[in-house]
Formats: sequence, structure tokens, C-alpha cells
Amino acid sequence: MASAHGVDASRPDGDRSPATDAASALLCALIEHGVRHIVLSPGSRSQALALVAAELERRGLVHLHVRIDERVSGFTALGIGRESAMPAVVVCTSGTAAANLVPAALEAHHAGVPLILLTADRPPELRGVGANQTTRQPGMFSPNTRYEADLPTPETVDAEGDDEQSAMLRAVAADAVAAALGAGLRSAGPVHINLPYREPLAGALPEWLGVPETELAVEPDVDLDAPPEPQAPDEEAFGALYQGGGGIGEADLPAEPDDDPFVLERGPRTIVVAGADAGPTAEELAHLGGWPLVAEIVSGARYGRHLVHGYRTLLADPALGGRVERVVVLGHPTLSREVAALLSRPDVEVLALRGPGEPLNLNGETVAIDSVAVASGEADREWLGEWMLASRAASIDLSPPAPDAAALSSAVPNERLGAIAAELAVVRAPLDRTTLVDAVWRATWPHDRLVFGSSRLVRVADTVLGGKKVRVHSNRGLAGIDGTIATATGVALASQAGGEAGVTRVLLGDLTLLHDVGALLLPPGEREPRIQVIVGNDGGGTIFDGLEVAAVAGGDAMNRVLYTPHTTRLEHLALAYGWEYQRVTTRTALDQALTSPVGGRQLIEVPLER
Repeated sequence: MASAHGVDASRPDGDRSPATDAASALLCALIEHGVRHIVLSPGSRSQALALVAAELERRGLVHLHVRIDERVSGFTALGIGRESAMPAVVVCTSGTAAANLVPAALEAHHAGVPLILLTADRPPELRGVGANQTTRQPGMFSPNTRYEADLPTPETVDAEGDDEQSAMLRAVAADAVAAALGAGLRSAGPVHINLPYREPLAGALPEWLGVPETELAVEPDVDLDAPPEPQAPDEEAFGALYQGGGGIGEADLPAEPDDDPFVLERGPRTIVVAGADAGPTAEELAHLGGWPLVAEIVSGARYGRHLVHGYRTLLADPALGGRVERVVVLGHPTLSREVAALLSRPDVEVLALRGPGEPLNLNGETVAIDSVAVASGEADREWLGEWMLASRAASIDLSPPAPDAAALSSAVPNERLGAIAAELAVVRAPLDRTTLVDAVWRATWPHDRLVFGSSRLVRVADTVLGGKKVRVHSNRGLAGIDGTIATATGVALASQAGGEAGVTRVLLGDLTLLHDVGALLLPPGEREPRIQVIVGNDGGGTIFDGLEVAAVAGGDAMNRVLYTPHTTRLEHLALAYGWEYQRVTTRTALDQALTSPVGGRQLIEVPLER
């Protein structure tokens, strides 16, 4: 017979488990330190954590999200952390389950997103002896974590919630949240706590579950500031980051931050570059300094009076980009070769605000700074004016032509019929990539969220769209296509957790969708977020058509190993996973789909030519 707490009431009161008591102390402490979301993938070794999480959800203390795929769990938590700026906790079992969290941990590290990974494990005596579902989990995330610990195996039950084991776990929880938020470090990022458990793997929930720490009688001789020493891997895995070009990068442990901001003196011809996640600070700096602002579509700074439209063309212009003497970089620029070329020039002074991951240093002489201030004095209005004049000329007006009112009301039949035919042609015109990104951009407002996949469409959007102050997310830390739907789902869950208005829209390509198709699955009973997944379906990876490989590869090889065509019926996928589905081919139909009330999950397919 089960009690109201989901525990078998026929079991003796002494049928307690050290694993359950330890899980209770750890999860409750994490909640006390601000964690509000737990993303869980089921497993045997992690069952104590899972059952405690279920009870905490029942009591209304935490939002619990269950995903059968650990990779989906990791990216869902990443999305929650992106939107809320607080770490979500991921719970999983041992073995490959833990390894599936590596992609999300890498992105969290490079993008500076808080994330806490709790991986259940076999006890030490079962490691390295061929035990089932056992691998070396301590150190699995070492090059990328802000804090990690392989905790002792729980040995005792805790009658009152105040023994030494529980006190240690509360101290670890405090350290984990602080580290995930970037305390004492350059940025927020992932934390890994490995949790070995022996059988019995679950037992009755302790009566003190959910009782605040301040109400527990903690023993006076327990040092709450002394968590156990993390067990380092045997190899030298710490302090280095792998760089994509091959080789070892700078140590990940940052230098001491400067106490005083770096003062940007007047004089050098300067522009501000805002990469991914730069945020409003980039626009504020450009405004304060009177400098042109080159802001990627994923920067969160693509607005303001100094925004440069068509920046790719202008950076390649010797009369503008060629005369730049100083660049101040915020965020992580990744979307254009023109920006990369500028930041690689040895004759340009590049100042980069420190962020997560590897320090920016494409020209070998980039100066990393912690904060900036603008010196007093007159702005270079001539320099700014040249950029703004060129920006206006380079801006793209994507508005459809206004109706010919005179012709529509003309008494001359041929004039009136011609005007009607022109209007019908506009309404019936098929969508292309430019009109697709424009429609999504126009439909999105400050109370909404927009998530870009690392597809061809984000580059189109970066090329043609104007300025607008909306909340944008994209996994540009490593710019992979994996986890996009899961990340967007996490963004939606976090942004709507308190009943807030708005829709989360995801704009991505068909391969990015298929790569994360498992994230379409939500368990029955969980609240559905308001989310629209807009898929530009061109039948494969057309992003390669614009890269150098298209000029050297034969057609058959190009299709086989790069374009990778598919014939997936997206409407069947949507039906199988319980999503509403629409297929739209015209701008009018797309505008209607995007602006109609959204009550749950929608998948909107837009067929595109290769």
C-alpha cells in the first residue's frame, strides 16, 4: 500500500536508505540556494535522486522535467540556464548516460551558461573491475567545469537531517551553485558532482525532507565550509582547452580581474563588435562612445541609432572597414568571415571583453579586458557619419510594395485588373529564405523569445534583418546543430514558468531539426510550453553549397556526404510526437500561422528551394 508520499507504508520504519537520505540533503540544499528546475532522465543507479525530485515537485518546491534521452536533458537544462541565468540541475544514471551530457557541458562552458550535472555512479570498489554500466565518470567533464567533486559514498541514514554527511552535502550544494554562477571566475558555466551509491538504492523518504537548513539542529563541530577534496583524474586533464585548429590553448584558470576599467581614449577610428550573447552593454558602449555598432543577429544588441546595416559589405570596403584602427569586442562573434578577418588584422588594435571559454585572440595581439570606460571628449562625428550614411544605403527594405490604390480604384478595367493581379501575385508568391526570416523577425516582440539554430537561416537573418530589441538565444559557444529544440524548450519553460506571456519561436533548418528530433517528445502530464518550431526545409544541408567544398567536390560526393538529402515527412513526425503541424508556402499563410494564438507546441514547415 502506497502512502501519499509515494512510499510503501507496509515497509518497516527502519527501511531507510543512505542513498535516499543523501539525495534528500543535496537536492533540498540546491533548492535553498535558488535552483528551481530539475531535468531528469530515468535510471536505476539514480533512483534515489529521482524519487526525491518527484516528491519535491509534488510539494511545489521545484519544476521537474523528465526526458528519456540524457542529451535532450542536458540541452533542456542549458536552455533553462540561458533564459533564467540560474543553473538547472540534470540528474542521470551511470555509464553512457553521463557521457551524453558532454555536448551540453561543452556548450555551457564556451557560452558561459550555468549548469549543474548530478551523475549517479557505482561505488569506488566497482570501478575498474568490469562491473556493469560502469566507467570512469570522475573527471569526465574536467576541462570545462567550474567545479567538480566525486563525493564519498553515503554510508548512514540521517535521523534528523543534521548529521555530518548531510552537512557536507549542503556545503557542496552551496559551492556548486556559486561556481555555476561564476563566483570568483570569469563566467558562469557547468558544474559536475559525481554521486556513487551502494544498494539499497532507494528507501523511505526522510521526515525532514524539505525542512529548511536553518530549522535543522546542525552539530556545532561540523565545518560547513569544508566539502570533501575532489578526486582528480590520474592524467593531467586540468587547465587546458583544446582549440579547433589543433593544439593546447591558454589555461582555463583566469588571471585576477583588473580593479579599474580599461579607459578607451578618444582618437582611434573605432567600431564596436557585438557577437553572440553580448547583450545590451554593447549598444550602450557604442552609444556612449559615438561609435558604429556591428551587431550579429544573435548578439542581443542589434538595435539602436548606431547600428550598422549590411555590415559585411561595409567591413569589406577599404574606405570603411579598411580604415578601422580599433575594435572593441563583446560576446563571441561567429557568423561572418568579414568580422573574423577584421579581428585577425595585425594593424588593428583589438580589445576583447573577457567571456567564457577560450580568450579571443585571432591576431595574436588582442588585449583581454574585464570592463571598459569611455574617456571624456568629443566623439568622432565624421567617422560615425560615414558609417551611418553607408549603413542607410546598405539597409534592405523587405516590406512588400504598397498597393497601387489609384489603379485599384480606377474605372479603367485594364488598370484595375492589372493592380488586382499584382496584389494577388504578392499574396501567392512562394517563400524564400529572406522572406522566411523576415516574417519570423517581424512576428517576434520583446515578450517573446527567438532561438536560432546553427543553420543556413541564421546567416541569412544576420545578412538581411534590421534592428529590433528582442530576446534572442542561440548555441554559438561551439555553434553546433545539436540540442537546438531541447535548448529552445528549456528557454520556453523558463520564460513561461511564472505564467508570463509570450511565445518561444525556433528558426532552424531541416537537418538541425532531425538531429534533435528526440526533443520533440514530452511526457504526458507535463505542462506544454508555448513554442513554435519553424523549419526551413530544403531537403538537406544546403549550408555547404556556400562553402569552398562546393567548388571542389563532385556532385554525387557532395550530395552523399555533405548535403545528405532526406525524404522525412515532417507532418508524420509532428503527429507521432503530439505537435500541431502546418505546412505553409506563402508569406500570407506564414504571417497568419505565426500571429495566431499559440496554446502549446506547433511545428511549422516551410518548403524551400535548394
